[in-house]
Amino acid sequence: MPRAALSVAEVFRRYGDAFRTEVGAALSTAQRRVMTAIEQCRTAALGGHVEQCDRCGHRRVWYNSCRNRHCPTCQSLARATWLERRRADLLPVEYFHVVFTVPPAVAEVAAQNKAIVYGLLFRAVADTLRTIAADPRHLGAELGFFAVLHTWGQTLMHHPHLHCVIPGGGLANDSSAWIACRPGFFLPVRVLSRYFRRVLLAALQDAFEAGKLHFAGRLQPLSDPSRFANHLRPARDTEWVVYAKRPFAGPEQVLDYLGRYTHRIAIGNQRLCSLDGGSVRFRYTDYRRSGASRQKTMTLNATEFIRRMLVHVLPPGFHRIRYYGFLANRNRQQKIAACRRLLNEPPPPEAEHAGPATADYRDRYEALTGRSLRQCPSCHGGNMHPVDDLAGEWASAAIQDSS
Repeated sequence: MPRAALSVAEVFRRYGDAFRTEVGAALSTAQRRVMTAIEQCRTAALGGHVEQCDRCGHRRVWYNSCRNRHCPTCQSLARATWLERRRADLLPVEYFHVVFTVPPAVAEVAAQNKAIVYGLLFRAVADTLRTIAADPRHLGAELGFFAVLHTWGQTLMHHPHLHCVIPGGGLANDSSAWIACRPGFFLPVRVLSRYFRRVLLAALQDAFEAGKLHFAGRLQPLSDPSRFANHLRPARDTEWVVYAKRPFAGPEQVLDYLGRYTHRIAIGNQRLCSLDGGSVRFRYTDYRRSGASRQKTMTLNATEFIRRMLVHVLPPGFHRIRYYGFLANRNRQQKIAACRRLLNEPPPPEAEHAGPATADYRDRYEALTGRSLRQCPSCHGGNMHPVDDLAGEWASAAIQDSS
């Protein structure tokens, strides 16, 4: 019988209790909820159902998913649904991927003030892009874009940054024309970087003076205004890393790319190599190197692996994908329609095949991914049908929160 693939859930199930005991009250309610969700995902704890093939009689058990957004096992359907909804927003223009990062001093402040600083990060990036793009010296147009928050690096250390996907152009102020950027060039990254630095540092200072930032442990001295200013001084004097990747070849390439970024978590199951003797070994990419030497492995104590995973748990209710400009939710349909008219692009066909959110998940999964959950895995000719329900061993209501 083939060995089951290693998963993040398996690490949590084996070593989660020891981790809880070790960290005690330092573990937040949100982190405890995420741990429980991942541990119970697709196990008897959440219940499920039994299916049987109508041709050969083969039976299988499907256990329910936790549906937590931090669970690596639960992102496929959510990602496919999101991508299908975004398809109607794509325009026949170049698309650019711009990444905004923050220096370590700011990341440290963010680690203890996630909701506040991550929110300021989104606002500073949006202000930067919209202001520089509106300047006639650069583009002179209203942009439409969305931003995705990632908080991790390849080794799971805290590294907050925003990935922005942006059409190469925008609407004139009176919406009478589409203004395209230069082929292959979006906006000057040095201008973006310096404006972004100024806006975010000013916002952090305002938040500090308003008493919105709180510090504990080794950062507790930053509660003093002079020490807070000294902590951020190196960030004021260095160039912040903002970079634009090569433009996409077309809308379909954008969709393929987005599928790898929008619903990603700190580490997926496919990067895990082994779990032996209380240690987790996983693959990572060292972007400071080139070629084959980029691909490396790292081994962490299981409790340290769990700790690094939980650093990336977002505050409850925090939106990690946000939309701006002509892609903002309020006027998206009207403004996208205006962009299409100006670009002489017909409206996209109605996306009816995805079905409403209440449709059977198997139908939605097949429509969005092309893979069938109904086909019998044994005879490949029959269809699987539910024949029995399995009650959960634990009350699941407490962990359905998608924080």
